[in-house]
This record gives sequence, C-alpha cells and structure tokens, in this order.
Amino acid sequence: MTDEQNEIDKLIDTMIASGDELVDNLKTVLPDRLSESVVMFHESNVVNLRRIKELLNK
Repeated sequence: MTDEQNEIDKLIDTMIASGDELVDNLKTVLPDRLSESVVMFHESNVVNLRRIKELLNK
C-alpha cells in the first residue's frame, strides 16, 4: 500500500472516530427525535466512508 493510501485510510478512520465523538456529545444535548436523526445520518456517512476505503484498497 502506498503512503498516499495509508494517509487516506488514516483520514477516513479519523473522520469516523471524530463523527462518533461528535454524535455522542450531541446526543446529550439534543431532543431524542433530533438525536435519532443525527445518529442515522452519521451511520450513513460511516457506511459510505467504509465503502470508499474498500474501493481505495482494492
């Protein structure tokens, strides 16, 4: 794997982890319905980021 691919992998992993942290923090201050929407949006983003990562690592 090239250095560029390693950097992209690290960036994607960081984006996922940062999103997880953000969602966890938002869930404590948002109303339940809005919190659920934020969680679903983040989960969708995580799926897409993992797909991108898979495609780049082929």
